[in-house]
Amino acid sequence: MASRLQRRPAYDLYHSALQIEVAEGKYVVEQAPVPDLSGNERGVVAEGPVGSRLAGRFRIFRYEVRLWLNGHIPDVVEAVDSPRRLTQDDDRARRVLETVARVPTPVWGRDELATGDMWNSNSVIAWVIARSGIDTDPIEPPEGGRAPGWNAGLEVARRHDEPA
Repeated sequence: MASRLQRRPAYDLYHSALQIEVAEGKYVVEQAPVPDLSGNERGVVAEGPVGSRLAGRFRIFRYEVRLWLNGHIPDVVEAVDSPRRLTQDDDRARRVLETVARVPTPVWGRDELATGDMWNSNSVIAWVIARSGIDTDPIEPPEGGRAPGWNAGLEVARRHDEPA
């Protein structure tokens, strides 16, 4: 429906997540709804509101960012054109792990940071990759698809690099 309103072709939509393999195990980085108050078990490092800051007072309107050792991505078996190896450099992988907890947490589904794109799971992953020093230029969604929010994450990461 959005594509028709914007008079553009319809595309498949994609959700991003990361798996980082280091000596101590595999970490999963993703943004997802807050299912319960057991965030420590899922490696939750940040939370943010969904829809509006006011609604974010209630758990049902919150998201969490996970850095989950030995975690799993529930729908990984449905992943298209992945996984994609972004680096084999252990130092770079550890930089990704260190970066996750510093991710911004604006309102999910809104353009609160004035990037021209809404903030969502793709924004989180794009921001983490970019802030970790991994080249994001070759990363694109599969043919015929798009990843809404990806550019928001890249733009906010770029702003962080600019001199004040």
